[in-house]
Amino acid sequence: MRIEEITIRHLKMAMKAPFKTSFGTIHEKELLLLEVKDVAGTIGWGETVAFVAPWYTEETLKTSWHMLEDFLMPTLLHKEIAHPDEVSKLFAPIRRNCMAKASIEGAVWDIYAQQTNQSLAQALGGNKNLIEVGVSVGIQPSVGKLIELIKSYVQMGYKRVKVKIKPGYDIEVIRAIRTEFRDLPLMADANSAYTLGDIDILQQLDAFDLLMIEQPLAADDIVDHAKLQKQLKTPICLDESITSLEDARKAIELGSCGVINVKIGRVGGLTEARNIHDYCREKGIPVWCGGMLEAGIGRAHNVALTSLANFVLPGDTAGSDHYWYEDIIQPEVIVEDGFIRVPQAIGIGYTPNIDVIEKLTITKKVYK
Repeated sequence: MRIEEITIRHLKMAMKAPFKTSFGTIHEKELLLLEVKDVAGTIGWGETVAFVAPWYTEETLKTSWHMLEDFLMPTLLHKEIAHPDEVSKLFAPIRRNCMAKASIEGAVWDIYAQQTNQSLAQALGGNKNLIEVGVSVGIQPSVGKLIELIKSYVQMGYKRVKVKIKPGYDIEVIRAIRTEFRDLPLMADANSAYTLGDIDILQQLDAFDLLMIEQPLAADDIVDHAKLQKQLKTPICLDESITSLEDARKAIELGSCGVINVKIGRVGGLTEARNIHDYCREKGIPVWCGGMLEAGIGRAHNVALTSLANFVLPGDTAGSDHYWYEDIIQPEVIVEDGFIRVPQAIGIGYTPNIDVIEKLTITKKVYK
């Protein structure tokens, strides 16, 4: 294939409810949507998941556009490539900026799947028709409100609940949830809010039979996580610390975690995400697919990735209606009794809703 044209759109989507974590509250999601066309006229779609501020990683929506416009697109446009795996090799001289890289690489994967008459899941090597889905619950104004929300999600059939924690909003919150839901598959996500000085607090979480504690320590750390894991019964799940296959290898060799959360944007694209999956499967480390409040295109890519065999834990790919009044794809991603059906149609398996996309677009630019 040879990429001949790329359109970037800046969208703003209002969220149904604010999403609060230890690093801030999100009321609306801004994103970059990429429409990539090859010389044969095949169109692939990608989505940049970076936030407007560098809360989660150093990337932002504005820096992603800068990297795409000034470095990544000039590297890819008009180049002959045989397989999407070549995209990450082309981008290798450009350091980090994983979310920008992932957005354009994902669109190339979509084109490749269409041209080879496969679904994106099949092109990646996926073998599932259904994937289990969990839900992520942000910090709530009261424990009572949190319990109410969890009850509603349990009734909807979600297979696992993840709750955000931070110092002062942790032990008693988890205790209240576990008192109400004794057998609920439950995990806590700290978003790097703790240090090794908080070991006594984190050890108390061992009493609540959690599936895992996600990213308790610094976002760039694997050494202190190894020290912490030795003192916890609950598996640590690494999120922000894993930005590449090399990070995953080092963390596993050090014993820094028992689980890894794979996010396509965080690791630089579907190729690296698949490589991390394959390595973790070889080493006996389960993985699951995390969410970045994606709109429909990013959500479709997550569904395809989760169809790989070692995604054995429910991910954060909740249905479209969990976050959005109206999504940018048709049909929207639907959860039925805690499962999402993996699309079998070629490409991402969903059709971009151009009317909605245009309505939500703030700016748009075409590159040739």
